[in-house]
Amino acid sequence: MSNATVPAVVLAAGEGRRLDPLTNRRPKPMVPVANRPILAYVVSALADAGIDRIVLVVGYRQERIKNYFGDGDQWGVDIEYVAQETQLGTAHAVLQADAAIDGPFLVLNGDRIVDPSLVAHVRDELERDADRPVLSVTQSAHASDYGVVSLEGDRVVEITEKPAAPTRSQLINAGVYGFSNAIFDAVRETPTEEGELAITTTLETIIANRPVRAIREHDTWLDVSYLWDLLDVNAAVLGGTEFSAADSSTKAGGSDGEIAPDTVIGDDVTLGPNATIEGSTAIGDNVTIEANAVVSNAVVFPDAVIEAGSVVRDAVVAGNARVGANSTIAGGDSTIVVDGEAHENVEFGGVVGDNATLGGGVTVDPGTVIGDGTTVDAGAHVGGHIEPDAVVRRG
Repeated sequence: MSNATVPAVVLAAGEGRRLDPLTNRRPKPMVPVANRPILAYVVSALADAGIDRIVLVVGYRQERIKNYFGDGDQWGVDIEYVAQETQLGTAHAVLQADAAIDGPFLVLNGDRIVDPSLVAHVRDELERDADRPVLSVTQSAHASDYGVVSLEGDRVVEITEKPAAPTRSQLINAGVYGFSNAIFDAVRETPTEEGELAITTTLETIIANRPVRAIREHDTWLDVSYLWDLLDVNAAVLGGTEFSAADSSTKAGGSDGEIAPDTVIGDDVTLGPNATIEGSTAIGDNVTIEANAVVSNAVVFPDAVIEAGSVVRDAVVAGNARVGANSTIAGGDSTIVVDGEAHENVEFGGVVGDNATLGGGVTVDPGTVIGDGTTVDAGAHVGGHIEPDAVVRRG
């Protein structure tokens, strides 16, 4: 079997509700990291590993994915699309590719950045024995947030999805799999849990009957589960690239602002006098950052405006949003509630949603989530979670 005969199925149909409001207008795999969609890193990793055929399983806001990736020619791969019209779990998503697959294949999540070496390793193991499924694993200090994996040697003996009790294992499911097309029948036999078919549930059944091999990931593995993870992943990607202050300032209209080396600046960016772009920051296309503004450890989506004298730290400013003059998103520790669970000591300044507008002199508490289309009047002090299209008055 040649490497080129092993295609990859990439799961990119989900919405990513924990990243609200950033996923109201785009699927999670299209959220930008260092000015590229997360999914673009997945496609690049596959191409770099020698995979030349990719089946993208799309669903929510699928036109955003199709318009960006097209037929895959830009990456030197052939991309085709199948639809998961209703998001009913990862195994259900895999099943949508049945008609497009006629032999062994890889499966990857479209919202996790992985190293090409892991893709190649799983592919090689699958080629050695296509009848034994392959599961990648990696270590995490927050294992209970994922599928915890127990091993005996290189054999998977148990997968526990997001265990409620503390776990001694720090090994988690890294989300790169190798299967024969027998997996489709196994999925059809998988019981539905809470309305969803999960690939880990299918694997639990397989583990009880035959070996599943584990491949350990020792290189890049980056996951954006929560809003604040976007900043960490953005910083990690920028820290491993060749971006430089010289490259960035050229794209910023030749301004006399200061730009740190570990940044990326998009096309047609306007940077005002004495504006400062500090480290771990991505500035998207057509962004305007006015005089004396400071942006640090931030992700700024295309078409946003940060007016004169504003400070934006540890924050995400989404598309076409406006941060008014002398406003402050200071960053720092916060407690953020997601799906009823409180996350404490999170270093996160907050999010300004798409098309939201902060008036001049607004102060934003750490951890604030400002919904799409919201207007915050000049001089207001805001905190917590603000619903889309709200109007926040001063006082």
